[in-house]
Amino acid sequence: MTLYQPESGYAYNSDSLFLYDFISRFNPKGELLDVGAGCGIVGLLLKRDFRKVTVSAVEKQELFIKYAQKNALVNGLEYRVDKANFLEIDEEKKYDFIVSNPPFYPDGVKKSQDEVLLNARYAFNLPLDDFFAKVSRILKPHSHFIFCYDPSAFGDICTALNRVKMRICDVEFVHPKVDKSASLILIHARNGSKSMMKVLEPLVVMSANEYTKKVQSIFTKADTKSIKCQI
Repeated sequence: MTLYQPESGYAYNSDSLFLYDFISRFNPKGELLDVGAGCGIVGLLLKRDFRKVTVSAVEKQELFIKYAQKNALVNGLEYRVDKANFLEIDEEKKYDFIVSNPPFYPDGVKKSQDEVLLNARYAFNLPLDDFFAKVSRILKPHSHFIFCYDPSAFGDICTALNRVKMRICDVEFVHPKVDKSASLILIHARNGSKSMMKVLEPLVVMSANEYTKKVQSIFTKADTKSIKCQI
């Protein structure tokens, strides 16, 4: 899949590919909403692989909307992206899947002066309680909420999901190396679920300075080619 991105500033990274692979395990179908689409990578990969799913997205930065629309066009995929703040979107439409690679840099991290990076990376743009409350209101009963986040916030995530009566069903920690702390967490939650949480086998990114076989297989499956340019 060819993906156009801005020449400088924020660009997708392996987090989006790991999230795409994680979502794929749950065979998305029906109506899917991608929150904070960026250049469209997650939603477009899912639409490519699961043709029966209807994919729409929200993105509040005009720059990324242009790239997401361009990427849908060049890859021949039916995909809709709207310019909107997720917290303000209409709540009449309900979804079977809501997925997101949200901004999750914590408050203590030194903030970029670049407006695009500021909106794309930092958690204050989408506070957990507000984020999850909105998701709970537009998710169909017993449906799926799948996202990635900073693993240091896992306790806060569990608490915030519990407040809106959502339960984590599956969780996977991503580690740069087998002896390094997790750098990303992948979470599958559902509303109305009574299932016990499954802690899946960790995803280890590197081994002996090479990508592990599992990570190589994810990159091969995604098969993305990034082109940085102005459009």
